[in-house]
Amino acid sequence: MASSWTTPESTPSRCMTKHVTATVNFEITNYLRLKGMSVGEFVSSPVFRVAGYDWEIRFYPAGKKDFSAGKASCFVRYLSQGKDVWTSFALSMLETKGQEQVAGFGRMHHVFSPRKDERGHEKFVDRSMLKSMSRQGDGCFTVRCVLTVSKESPPLELAGDLERMLGDGRGADVTFCVGGQKFGAVRALLAARSPFFAAQLFGPMAEKDMRRVEVDDMEPTIFQMMLHYIYTKSLPPAPGSDDGEGDNIAVMQHLLVAADRYGLDTLKQMCEEELCNLMDAETVTSTLALANQHQCERLKKACMAFMESA
Repeated sequence: MASSWTTPESTPSRCMTKHVTATVNFEITNYLRLKGMSVGEFVSSPVFRVAGYDWEIRFYPAGKKDFSAGKASCFVRYLSQGKDVWTSFALSMLETKGQEQVAGFGRMHHVFSPRKDERGHEKFVDRSMLKSMSRQGDGCFTVRCVLTVSKESPPLELAGDLERMLGDGRGADVTFCVGGQKFGAVRALLAARSPFFAAQLFGPMAEKDMRRVEVDDMEPTIFQMMLHYIYTKSLPPAPGSDDGEGDNIAVMQHLLVAADRYGLDTLKQMCEEELCNLMDAETVTSTLALANQHQCERLKKACMAFMESA
């Protein structure tokens, strides 16, 4: 197995934080030798460095977890120690010589933590497609990763500070009551992130000294995840994410509804990405209905493509 990559490019963003983007091609040879691998077993690319951090690609021919049945999984793994790193990346699979893309997903955004964190797609490609490719050619294919890494950390340090602030309740001047649980928050931060909160807490109809807000039609877990995003601009792991994919899908569906309701467009897009990745036969119908109801065109197209290929 071999790995190749392009020279990284440094590009400034509007906030003057520099980013480095690299394209890594991980060539997997002789797929027939991988057929005997079990769920959770993987092959990995050589370690590559982007923006001073070490990474590798992990490909799971039989899937990473039991609920990946019938699918191969693919993940980007962060290997360095010392600090969190803000990234975006896209994974795709190409036929031999990289001439035709046979699987691919939109860009994912993730803050990698220094604990051998990994992120990717449980259902990356049908195993039947890999078998077909191995019969037609030499059994080789390429996994491509386009990885963008932030080179500067002040935004991440701020996000970490705000996450701790949310956790210990410092500075909270409003309390939300959700399903019998209470969540303290800083109203100015909520209003800056969400037009819904801006109107609710500072609009003409807001009570001057509003200290307590009742939230209906939302589970406490979903509200907590939404607050985490508002404070950190990142998506936390779904509670019980190791229990099974179906639970993750339900959580992402509810979080998408909340994001749409509170005007959190980027969170809504993140939920769309997650639902595209987690889609399965049992939930595609409900996900399609959700996409139609909340004007999620990309998710709608992904659902239609999934149903047509089933």
